[in-house]
Amino acid sequence: MKLLTHIGLTVLFIVFGHTLAAQEQTVLERWEADHTEIFDAHDVSLNELHWIARPLIVFADSPNDPRFQQQMDLLAAGLDDLAERDVIIITDTDPAARTSVRTTLRPRGYSMTLLGKDGRVALRKPTPWSVRELSRSIDKMPLRQQEVEDRRLLAQ
Repeated sequence: MKLLTHIGLTVLFIVFGHTLAAQEQTVLERWEADHTEIFDAHDVSLNELHWIARPLIVFADSPNDPRFQQQMDLLAAGLDDLAERDVIIITDTDPAARTSVRTTLRPRGYSMTLLGKDGRVALRKPTPWSVRELSRSIDKMPLRQQEVEDRRLLAQ
């Protein structure tokens, strides 16, 4: 009987684990198919994004926060520029949900946080920023400069 219980729990663990992995892969697959898609923090694991994308997380205590709405409007106007820089946009507007993204970055109220591909915080801002300002900050990152140089060399 113990053996059957152990086997049953093992199978359940494997199936549940594969289901979670498939959900996380789905976010990456969706982002790789469309770099302009915006994701909810509930669906994203920051560890999955290391060395693949630059997470830009927009936090607010409510989706009705005017700063949140302004930031999302600014981002919508320049999605292609951000996609070119491997930025994945993530939103988190429910503090009660305590997503892994929110517990890791611990925002207070409205906040915009940009992580590098290495997972380190590159920028935190308490006010909305334009895509132009974000792009300039990203373009100053050493890894981004290397990416641009590598693309230039490949084009020759």
